[in-house]
Amino acid sequence: MWLSWGVYEGLLFVYLSLSLSLSLPPSFLLFPLSLFLEARKAKNRPIFGLPASSTTLLPKNRPIFGLFGLQKVSRWGNRQGRSTLDILYNFANCSNLHLIFGLNALLRKGRTQWDSSNAQQILNYTNSQDYILSWELGNEPNSFLHKSGIEVSGYQLGQDFVQLRQLLNNYIHYKNAKIYGPDLGRSSRKHSKILLKSFLKSGGKVLDSVTWHHYYINGRTATREDFLNPDILDSFKTNAEEVLEIVNSTVPDKSVWLGETSSAFGGGTPSLSNAYIAGFMWLDKLGLSAQLGIDLVMRQVLYGAGNYQLVDANFEPLPDYWLSLLYKKLVGSTVLHVAVTGLDPKKLRVYLHCTNTHHPKYREGDITLFALNLYNTTKHLYIPTYFSKKQIDEYLLLPYGEDNLLSRSVQLNGYLLKMPSDETLPILQENPLIPGHSLDLPGFSYGFYVIRNAKVLACI
Repeated sequence: MWLSWGVYEGLLFVYLSLSLSLSLPPSFLLFPLSLFLEARKAKNRPIFGLPASSTTLLPKNRPIFGLFGLQKVSRWGNRQGRSTLDILYNFANCSNLHLIFGLNALLRKGRTQWDSSNAQQILNYTNSQDYILSWELGNEPNSFLHKSGIEVSGYQLGQDFVQLRQLLNNYIHYKNAKIYGPDLGRSSRKHSKILLKSFLKSGGKVLDSVTWHHYYINGRTATREDFLNPDILDSFKTNAEEVLEIVNSTVPDKSVWLGETSSAFGGGTPSLSNAYIAGFMWLDKLGLSAQLGIDLVMRQVLYGAGNYQLVDANFEPLPDYWLSLLYKKLVGSTVLHVAVTGLDPKKLRVYLHCTNTHHPKYREGDITLFALNLYNTTKHLYIPTYFSKKQIDEYLLLPYGEDNLLSRSVQLNGYLLKMPSDETLPILQENPLIPGHSLDLPGFSYGFYVIRNAKVLACI
């Protein structure tokens, strides 16, 4: 899988079909990665080099959000905009990152057609500098009216994306540039579904991937029990299948990305979204996404505002960071069928993949099982007889310290995970199990199990 993030709200991309390594800033320059930049709230609209005399329509009494904070439009000149973009691109380039830039969709001509003049200023400059970028247009169009007082229909937004494609075709560096969208939010709501279908019929042909957002619950009201509720975990599958059905019925064969996701919307839930307990939602979502054929998952957030960060204010990794790292290292792209008998599969959730063969200890034919135990007691998994004599490496993640499920520290096979230095990841040491031994998952825990020398044909 690929891991990457945005500079504003730290989006973490998890490509389920590829792989790489990730460390922490300043040593996160292990590639390949993508850096994503966009004003992630509809009310935040970055303007690039917009003159004070511009007639571009903007809602009254709303500030323009520039890359260095709130700015009056008259102060957001070419020089500052260009220097900001230079810093961003040079950072991405020297880090072997690919930059995906989110353009402002709320600049309109008479509240209808997209005003692309500001986008052209950006494109003129980035093309002249030989900057290689991918593009998005807007964010959560279902909320445009509520958050910004501007209503854009699905049909019109689709036409705006067609306009963007035509605009990109005029530039030597962007004729083949990728376009992603529409970053739909609240996908379970009827209005959002109607908007998505209309958008795809109008402009879906120009997309390289269809993007949507998902959060399980409201971060302001969520409880500890919600994070362990199998019905809430299952709600993601329902939402995803609805989105996939719309995509398949309008633009068949288009890839689908989960363009923004975490546990709870509204910034997450204090003391829950950044604790061990949040890993149940995160790991289950990764497993289900791969099963359903979602090509990319973008995690909210690596670092920044809210309560769902992967690293804290001191750049110390939180539990979901370690979970993401283990997933990356152990889980390959090929999904295998697995079934649980004798226990409720909603409470003992099991996924099976070919092992990531980029891991130095493992080879083609090995398989990785990962499981979540939502029971409050230890459960024992017994693998098929065929594998009973195979070596199995256990990677069991448990909370560290007295806070238990609310802990912000995690242990792997009994050892606390922490960075030895700012530039060094710890050794993720496996626990070899005795051949024929059951896989024992304590109550409310999750872990990975690599079956070595499994010789599964689908993984060779």
